[in-house]
Amino acid sequence: MDGQVKVAVIYYSATGITYQMAQAACEAAGEVGAEVRLRRVRELAPDEAIRSNAGWQAHRLETQDVMEAEIDDLAWADVVIFGSPTRYGMIAAQLKQFIDTTGPLWANGVLTNKVYSAFTSAATEHGGQESTLLSLFTVFHHWGGIVVTPGYTDPSQFVAGNPYGASHTSNNGEVPPDHVALAATALTAKRAVQIGAALKRGLAAG
Repeated sequence: MDGQVKVAVIYYSATGITYQMAQAACEAAGEVGAEVRLRRVRELAPDEAIRSNAGWQAHRLETQDVMEAEIDDLAWADVVIFGSPTRYGMIAAQLKQFIDTTGPLWANGVLTNKVYSAFTSAATEHGGQESTLLSLFTVFHHWGGIVVTPGYTDPSQFVAGNPYGASHTSNNGEVPPDHVALAATALTAKRAVQIGAALKRGLAAG
């Protein structure tokens, strides 16, 4: 078994907020020795809706070279970190649609005994960040995964304030992730890799 931890960071972002957090997660995972894949899920919104929002259209062009997520990315990974903006306290439909294609992997036990974590952003304070993360954790429980969160394992988390995962309030996409949100995202990714490495070693030894 290859000893290097493989991390898939799979996200959806309309105007780029969640994408910036995904980049921070990738960078942090790489810093602690992981092999990392950054993947965006497929856009479901119609072209006319995207073109009507300058930020949405610009971000689509900015990230057109980011590879689209496939369920094989989940099979490949030891650690999966999902990122999604909050939609009424739940994950975006685009990420949910991707998750809904994973049935064959789940049925064959491919998704079990992996480490899972997540990050999110919302337009407003108290806009559903925690419930969005918890909704993702429900999926991970069904998969038989190991959920890893930042908790309050670092003093910075008493500033960030969300033990379930990294989160950010974007003021409807106008405020990019600050150093607090990006530090929380990095901590989330590093903890996921560290626990994933320990789990991989244990499974190999067993």
